[in-house]
Amino acid sequence: MPSPLPPSLPQTTALRFAAALSKRSDTEAAARDLADEIRAKLDTASIDLVCLFFSAHHASKSELLAAMIRQSLHPRMIVGCSGEGVIAGAEELETAPAVTLWAASMPDVALEPIRSSFSPVQDQFRLSGWPEPSTIQSSFLLLADPFSTPMREVLGLIDERYPGTRAIGGLAGGGQGEGENRLIFQDEVLTGGLVGVRLSGPVDVRPVISQGCRLIGERFVVTKAEHNLIYELGGVPALERLQAVFESLPEEDRRHAHRALHLGIVIDEHRDRFERGDFLVRNLVGADQTTGSVAVGDVVQEGQTVQFQLRDAKSASEDLNLLLAADRAAHRRQPLGALMFSCCGRGRGLFGKPNHDAATMADRLGSIPLAGFFAQGEIGPVGGRNFLHGYTACMALFAAPDSAKVTI
Repeated sequence: MPSPLPPSLPQTTALRFAAALSKRSDTEAAARDLADEIRAKLDTASIDLVCLFFSAHHASKSELLAAMIRQSLHPRMIVGCSGEGVIAGAEELETAPAVTLWAASMPDVALEPIRSSFSPVQDQFRLSGWPEPSTIQSSFLLLADPFSTPMREVLGLIDERYPGTRAIGGLAGGGQGEGENRLIFQDEVLTGGLVGVRLSGPVDVRPVISQGCRLIGERFVVTKAEHNLIYELGGVPALERLQAVFESLPEEDRRHAHRALHLGIVIDEHRDRFERGDFLVRNLVGADQTTGSVAVGDVVQEGQTVQFQLRDAKSASEDLNLLLAADRAAHRRQPLGALMFSCCGRGRGLFGKPNHDAATMADRLGSIPLAGFFAQGEIGPVGGRNFLHGYTACMALFAAPDSAKVTI
């Protein structure tokens, strides 16, 4: 029987959150409804941060949408983007027209804008205006266009320039090529680059990164590799190891493994044992019978510990539930609001029914304001470093800091 979760402490905080959803296809009408609902929920509270996520149906009128929200709510910061679908409350709208608006009143929290672009001609980032590094604990909320932003390189730069900072977010969707996605940044609507905000001060932004896999087979040490090709695992051809793991699986798991087999790479080799959450999960993208190698969707180095992993609906559901329960057990303060960035490969396609991740969040956390979108890549920390993920649900849970003064 699982251990009981600790009781919630009374929330004595100025933090307030609200979320609204419109399923209207008329952009102007949707904007009015969203602003009215948010204002009714937050009453006279000042609105500091607004996140606006919308389906591709509203992309052509995103300037009107953002302008109406700014004029109605007057937030300190507004960021947002188009998505493959929209998440709001316990609902996931994967194909229908939808807009969701998430607003936060955080009076003492510092909000610093983040924006960058990449020049393929000069092969360099433009980071002018980024906040200075600080010893104060902070979190980055990042939204980026996948066609114009080399996100892995950006995250590497963030880890180098802002050590210990946790980045959470997603890659915009809805467009099929460069220039078709939309990013909202203050009073601008962009078709490329990266936008976001750094949050620091009396708010705890807790990441929950559900990669949705379970471990299978044995762990191996990479004994021969080059770039993203693994030639040997424990001195044996990597393909031979993979075939042995596949043959050891039950028949039902073999059926899933044909399309959902991955490799987990240990992040911290100094741990005594490796469990769920200790691995960075990457796709297996190919194999070569001649060399006995397997290709992975990331660079792999000799000496790293790896283990094959399987993703299916049951594993993904179990992973999300366990991670949310672990977060609740580890913190005194219950989340007051949340953002979710879920892979467009999850949803109905993975679980066979709608609303799985959003409904699980509602079951675990209650009816807190939740908004987000289906992304073309998800951003979140694993093992103390920030990564770009696939097939993952990355969540940011907003709560008062555990260290804040509490009245019981």
